[in-house]
Amino acid sequence: MATRRPGESDRCEPSTFPVRTEEDLLTTRHAVRAATLAVGFGIVDQTRVVTAASELARNAYIHGGGGTLTVEHLQGSRGRGLRLTISDDGPGIADVESALTDGYTTGAGLGHGLGGARRLMHEFDIRSTPGEGTTVTATRWTAP
Repeated sequence: MATRRPGESDRCEPSTFPVRTEEDLLTTRHAVRAATLAVGFGIVDQTRVVTAASELARNAYIHGGGGTLTVEHLQGSRGRGLRLTISDDGPGIADVESALTDGYTTGAGLGHGLGGARRLMHEFDIRSTPGEGTTVTATRWTAP
């Protein structure tokens, strides 16, 4: 059994999940739910994080042709948290600001996905290059 030194975090190693099939979407949803429980989120914050993760994973699957989701457990001055990083090698987003606007859609959806995911998380960063793909990093914290 490993011994933790004073001041060391109880941070877990990041977990990475493929997002290539419909079944992967369900797997990532369950994995994120388990991670929210491990961090100690209440039911409302669990729902926020799982909803954001589901939307981001679905976008990578549908619009990006698949990708990966990495879940990191964090410990910091803001408390404990989860960082979700989802990346794809799809066509990218030509106009990120428009894509974050409610009602913007390139498919049959309502166009609330990216903007909604951003509102559900404390920190949200999206980097996209047309022709090269998109990476979204989103973090939610518990109370310190």
